[in-house]
Amino acid sequence: MRQSSQMRFADAHRSQQGGVRRRARAAAIGLGALAITLTASGCTANEAFFMNLPDPATKEGAITQNLWQGSWIAAWSVGIVTWGLMIWAFIAYRRRHKDDVPEQTKYNVPIEILYTIVPLIMILGLFWFTAKDQSEILAVSNDQDQTVNVVAYRWNWGFNYLDSDAYAVGTPNAPAVLVLPVNEKIRFELTSPDVIHSFWVPSFLFKMDVIPGKTNVFELTPDKIGTYDGKCAELCGVDHSRMLFTVKVVERAEYDAYIAELKARGQSGMLNTGQSNNDGQMPDERTT
Repeated sequence: MRQSSQMRFADAHRSQQGGVRRRARAAAIGLGALAITLTASGCTANEAFFMNLPDPATKEGAITQNLWQGSWIAAWSVGIVTWGLMIWAFIAYRRRHKDDVPEQTKYNVPIEILYTIVPLIMILGLFWFTAKDQSEILAVSNDQDQTVNVVAYRWNWGFNYLDSDAYAVGTPNAPAVLVLPVNEKIRFELTSPDVIHSFWVPSFLFKMDVIPGKTNVFELTPDKIGTYDGKCAELCGVDHSRMLFTVKVVERAEYDAYIAELKARGQSGMLNTGQSNNDGQMPDERTT
């Protein structure tokens, strides 16, 4: 009888160990499959873990990139710890025998304090970093090299080069082109005569609304020569999808040649079709 009990215990122990090994093997296979999938798909770390954020094309874009990647690193870390604790709990507190009933508890004060305080600290930390970086990105120092008045209107864009006394404007068949000199700080003044639009260049890692009756201002320094897509990021009406434009960051000599070309086409001064206005702006929102 005693020998029979020992044999049943040994069988149960072996079965238990076998179950642990099977779970560990399944977890290893799952992780291996995930690694193989990421490798075979050709995903970069940016694509796999940071949702393929574009490389910043401005000096200020690095601030946004660091905040974005830092937030994801924190999120992945929390996820890994959480998943690890869940898997550990599944294994450590699993039902070991068919008739076992897990210990029943109503509460656990230390754990409840932990999962209240830790998320609060994380949220406050994320808020602090976001507020700090936002203040730095939106700071206007008025020491710009060039000033561009961006005019968003249904359903296109116009760009007044205020320091160069020229303008560019898009047409239904030819989206507007914004040409900027590389490594020069640009002050953008956003105006709209009709509805709310939003000026967005994904590679600048920046977006700001264009609001009728108010001039929104920001400063950026493009530091990579290239051509970048821009679009309206605010649903502004029936032809919202047509509000596209292109940004070209070029050397200073090419920028000067472009301005000369605009003037040769008769596009001197400011866009003079009623789209450009500064109604409702605050006194300190424009330099004189």
